[in-house]
Amino acid sequence: MRRFKIDQDSLPDLAGMMLTTIEALHALGGSASIQELDEEAIALEGVTEIEQGYMMANMSGPRVNYYLSWARTYLKRGNALENSARGVWALTEIGAKISTLEATRAIYDQVTQEERDRSKAKRKAAKSQGLDVVQVVADEPEGEEDWKATLLDVLKAMQPDAFERLAQRLLREAGFVKVEVRGKSGDGGIDGVGVLRVNLVSFQVYFQCKRYKGSVGSKEIRDFRGALEGRADKGLFITTGHFTSQASEEATRDGAKAIDLIDGERLCDLLKANKLGVQTEMVEQVNIDPNWFDGI
Repeated sequence: MRRFKIDQDSLPDLAGMMLTTIEALHALGGSASIQELDEEAIALEGVTEIEQGYMMANMSGPRVNYYLSWARTYLKRGNALENSARGVWALTEIGAKISTLEATRAIYDQVTQEERDRSKAKRKAAKSQGLDVVQVVADEPEGEEDWKATLLDVLKAMQPDAFERLAQRLLREAGFVKVEVRGKSGDGGIDGVGVLRVNLVSFQVYFQCKRYKGSVGSKEIRDFRGALEGRADKGLFITTGHFTSQASEEATRDGAKAIDLIDGERLCDLLKANKLGVQTEMVEQVNIDPNWFDGI
């Protein structure tokens, strides 16, 4: 029996998602990256590709991934999970002991009440200052990065040929040579080709780059692999969207040519790492020690 379901309108059972998250972490050895954790939770629940394709109203991402991020956030606020600066989530001693829906529902109720109390305190403080209206802005799920959403909006607005040139530039920065864009040739969905040199060995890699607002499913991966037959050593699929868990499984299916996947999240990280349209500013913080001056 499934603990949660995803559709286009109603909210899923967050307590059920929390329990599935706990079970997914147990299955993964107690810790996992967000992608690993999402894929394991989706697999445990048997979430279909159709369900994985349901997007948030603002098209920021799939509904299932968004609410799984809230499940992690509630568990962290309930001291059942912890996460590192590198985006690795892990069970705490408390989380490792959770095994029932009643336990995760208790955490959900506790955190929800704490949020209500906090909002009430904010309204009371505002009222004491003579403010009539208080706009309470909901927190974002733990681990969400606003800059990535902004960058993805920019990427999705690019023209197809411009996005292909961006992929070409990124591959060159990553060490590829002889990178050619072939997007206008109608070559079976192949947008370009490059050569990756690793020490004394070279690999010819064909790539496809698509500006998706939704999820890329297993069919797209199979179609891309079909276009690669007899041509390349490897394939690379780049998208601004997300890959369903079935697409990820298809990409590494035993006996088939492996295809590497770069989704919107990883694409943002790669553009940032290579400083392609993304700059990181270090803000200086100045601290004053009044006691130091007393000794002058």
